[in-house]
Amino acid sequence: MKRLLSRWFPIFFLPTALSFIIGFLYPFISGIYLSFCSFITTSDATFIGIENYKAVFSDPSFLYSFLFTIAFALVSVVLINLIAFMIAYALTSGIRGANLFRTVFFMPNLIGGIVLGYIWQLIFDGILSRYGTSISLNPTYGFWGLIILMCWQQIGYMMIIYIAGLQSVPEDIYEAARIDGAGKWQILKKVTVPMVMPSITICTFLTLTNSFKLFDQNLSLTAGQPGTVGAGGRTVYLTEMLALNIYNTFYRNNNTRGIGQAKAVIFFLIVTVIALSQLYFTRRKEVQQ
Repeated sequence: MKRLLSRWFPIFFLPTALSFIIGFLYPFISGIYLSFCSFITTSDATFIGIENYKAVFSDPSFLYSFLFTIAFALVSVVLINLIAFMIAYALTSGIRGANLFRTVFFMPNLIGGIVLGYIWQLIFDGILSRYGTSISLNPTYGFWGLIILMCWQQIGYMMIIYIAGLQSVPEDIYEAARIDGAGKWQILKKVTVPMVMPSITICTFLTLTNSFKLFDQNLSLTAGQPGTVGAGGRTVYLTEMLALNIYNTFYRNNNTRGIGQAKAVIFFLIVTVIALSQLYFTRRKEVQQ
């Protein structure tokens, strides 16, 4: 069998390798090159050095979107993981109808981002219209609207991962803790949380990257509105996250596509560094069962 697998290995490997090169590696390298170019289409790219990157760091809308995205990511990561863990802990405590609750909490994750954004826009505007405003007119409402939407969609998915982690903790560890006189809070703090750290690592990674990459919901819920005039007469959209800022830079003006591509490269580096740092620090707290 080993000899047979070695003989036919290229037949199975080459299609996957070619798909990876054509679908990911070549566009990725090409995108990095285009970030140093001025172009409208990829066939007329002209190399201009680091001018696009200079323009990025002098763009007040990008800097604002970066800070807005960080604030959004911090709040959403904490709320999603805290609420998802609490729900998972409750549903693994032997309450009646646990399977029904799991299904109900998971269902919002099945709805597409664009549709979800428009649904919540109708809900928020229906409430705020009673007070003479709209979610797209107030950046505070826009921020918390995005938080509520993100939590509503992601909590059920993270809950499933936490349930799997909680159910994998050996029962004899809990029995040993009870015999030693530990109470429920001590068991939760000293036993449960350390033992489900792998699930916490996964959920934190997913919520962190999803928060930074949020696009569909931002586009359909607020479209970055409201806008204000920033430094140099440039418009800064007060609920515009990084992904939407890159999209608007690339498609609103043909002359700024190189700048949009440079923003995309910087965005990739930011998400990569933050995600890998989070994985490094949370994995250090994991314990072996």
